Parts: sequence; structure tokens; C-alpha cells
Amino acid sequence: MNNFSYTTATTAKEATGVRKDSAQAAFIAGGTTLLDLMKLNVEQHPQLVDINMVPFKGISETADGLRIGALERMSDVGENQLVVQQYPAISEALLLSASPQLRNMASIGGNLLQRTRCTYFRDTAFPCNKRNPGSGCPAQTGDNRGLAILGGSTACIATNPGDMAVAMVALDAVVTLENSKGKQRRVPLLDFHLLPGTTPQRETILEADELIVAVTVPAAAHARKSHYVKVRDRASYAFALVSAAVGLDVQGGQIQSARIAMGSVGTKPWRALEAEKMLVGKPATEASFRAAAAAAVRGAAPREHNRFKVEMAQKTIVRALQEITA
Repeated sequence: MNNFSYTTATTAKEATGVRKDSAQAAFIAGGTTLLDLMKLNVEQHPQLVDINMVPFKGISETADGLRIGALERMSDVGENQLVVQQYPAISEALLLSASPQLRNMASIGGNLLQRTRCTYFRDTAFPCNKRNPGSGCPAQTGDNRGLAILGGSTACIATNPGDMAVAMVALDAVVTLENSKGKQRRVPLLDFHLLPGTTPQRETILEADELIVAVTVPAAAHARKSHYVKVRDRASYAFALVSAAVGLDVQGGQIQSARIAMGSVGTKPWRALEAEKMLVGKPATEASFRAAAAAAVRGAAPREHNRFKVEMAQKTIVRALQEITA
């Protein structure tokens, strides 16, 4: 790890002002991802700006729905009764993430910005377009078991590793951002993460001098009847091989609205919009769920070692939908 300076900020303007003056500075809240990457020399920052004193906390019900401050800790949000009762998929995704110790430290904003666990990205002995643009992507023909089957490019097939973001994308979450001039903008989380294309080093639309202020999730019948299923190699402290966040509003046996998103299969949290449309107006049956699941992975481009994800993703979606309609 390289030497760095450390400062604290008490306001968003103070924090974003530092980034405006020094684009290589980094914000730190829980630090559960950033410090790991700095120790590995994957990221090297001359300055860290501690933002824990910035007033971006709070979990509340507003006219827009559930509002979660960016500096809330994962464990607090996952155990909050409003979240548990009205947005269960978000609670489940958070409580299936990482370990209790990490959840106690990691912030909601930081969780949305966590970086891939692709081996080639995290090991500086290998080339990686995400870490060093133009150097190559050995994952294309190398160890790609855990990598993306959707949204990849010849430059990168690294998966987004998050759980919470998958549930939030499924439930139409909106992210509020604030820049160094105090100007805020609201962006659907669906559009927040970027596909790699030819620029895999740029992972989100966040500008250098912007902070995540909060995340808002609309109240809806399908949010109240939502569920998150995570399939992984071991029962705890492991990233997903495949995950699914689903939500349904079923009236009289017929689906009125549906939400489906997948994790660890895409280069960003993957919303299955076509599959959702297929479910609306259909009976809540296994046949309907299987047809939608097949549509969710249409266009998948698996590599040698992750072909199993095509079938696993479909089965995970069907399981999640069956469990909330049982």
C-alpha cells in the first residue's frame, strides 16, 4: 500500500470540493472494499476523505417511498422493520451479504460502488482492461467460472458482485447524487451502473466530484411481496454464483405487476424487463415462471467455464417466484 494523506469532511460541499481539486482522492466510509484494493495496489489514492460525519443517514418512509441515507450501514438497513416488512427482498439481500462484521461497517453508498471480484482485476500480475485500459482481458479464455454471461464485451466480462443492488434494481430504486456545487440529480439505479463496452474502467455514471446522498425505493404491491434468492458455493460469506430478486402483485391468481433482476450473471445488476412483461396478465403458475425465466437469459453469451449459469439463472428465478406465491 502506498502512503496517503487522510482528512475528514463534515459537509458534502467540503468532501466533494476535495475531489474537485484532486480527482485521485477517494471517499471512505466503511472502507471494506477500498482498503482491500489499496492493499493489493489495485487502487492507489494519494488522499482519503472520511465522509462519515456528512449527514447522509436515516431510514424513513416518505411520499416517494423508502428513503435510505447513503451512510447507513448494511446491517442497520437489513434489520430495519420498515425494510423487512415493506421491502423484504432488500432486507434479505443485505443479510445474505458478506459477514456480520462487514455488514456492520459497510455503507449503503459504498455497497453500490463495490468493485468486481474478478481474479484478474484483483491480481496486478495479470493484465486487466478495467484496471489498465488496453492491456487485455485474460478472463475471456481463462478462469471465467464466476464471470458474466450477460452484458459483457471483448474488453471485459467481470460481474458486478453486489446483492443489495440487485434487489434495489428490481424494485425501481432511484439514487440521489450531489456534486461540488451543491447540485443534486436523481438517477434510476437501473441506469447508474454502466456496461463495459470499450471502457470497462468506467463502472458508473458518478462524476469525480459527486457523492451518493441517498437511495429511494418506491412503495408498491410487488415490493411488499418481494424475495431474494442467492445461490453460492457455501452457505455464508461467499459471493453469489447466481442470484435473483423478484416481486409480484398477484390478484385472483393473475399477475398484475412483476419485477425480476439477476445478480452475478451480468456486468451490472441485471434487470429482466422482457421477462417481467411476459408475466403481466398471466396466471401465477410454474409454466408462466419458466417461460419468463427463459426470456430472462435470452442473449446470454457464456464462456467455457460459466455455461452452467444459463440454466442456474433460470432455475433460481423460478424458485424465487414459486417461494413468494407458495
